[in-house]
Amino acid sequence: MGKYLCMALLAWCLAVVAHAAPNPAELERKEDIARHRAIAAAHEEAAKCLESGKKDALCEQALQAACKGLAIGKFCGMKH
Repeated sequence: MGKYLCMALLAWCLAVVAHAAPNPAELERKEDIARHRAIAAAHEEAAKCLESGKKDALCEQALQAACKGLAIGKFCGMKH
């Protein structure tokens, strides 16, 4: 589950570095887009975990770990 999250976070970091001084609203929008992508990647990995036949609790635990500091709640909801 971690590789998609790492890729999304790396893409977000590169996007931030590439734009030296964007206006604050645009930067916030790009950060929000990156968070959505990272959360989507975590949910995709959770779906794959469930498809593999693993127990719900194990897949939820992995989802929670992937979303720690990124999202809120047991099911990885957006922080707005």
